[in-house]
Amino acid sequence: MTIRTSATPRTELLRWQFELTWSLFEYHLERLEPEDFLWEPGPHCWTVRRSPAGTWVPDWAETEPDPVPVPTIAWLSWHIDWWWSVTLDHARGRRPRERTDVIWPGEGAPTVDRLRTLRTEWLALLDDLTDADLEATAPFPWPDDPAHTKAHTVAWVNAELMKNATEIGQLRLLRAAS
Repeated sequence: MTIRTSATPRTELLRWQFELTWSLFEYHLERLEPEDFLWEPGPHCWTVRRSPAGTWVPDWAETEPDPVPVPTIAWLSWHIDWWWSVTLDHARGRRPRERTDVIWPGEGAPTVDRLRTLRTEWLALLDDLTDADLEATAPFPWPDDPAHTKAHTVAWVNAELMKNATEIGQLRLLRAAS
């Protein structure tokens, strides 16, 4: 038995948590079929729909409806692209894009490739972080709470990705079983 004599740096722990979450997500990404993306498991769903211009537009409400619609894999994958892109914008000091600027790439490989690109961008960001960097204030996604740090943002990305990956996995399994 090996006994560790020093603490694991927080950057390593957060990256380990991200990689664990991603490996669980990748299990489902590898198995998604193009038909999975727009499958609606019930009558009350949020999805993405073709606009007159031919681009995909997500269903959206400024205040969360009650009951909350069941999202499709298409909507969830768009949602991941949106929150993760905006998080990367904030973390890299760029002007954050608007929700309406994030266009869903379409069923199958284009969306899976986009999600994997976001992973690569996120890993590059994590590679640049030090434990000291994690102490800096991070106003996103909590603009009115200065107590949150970059460490909180990284942990939030891990949690949000795990939640969305689980939702996508469950929808994939439900469609396969139906």
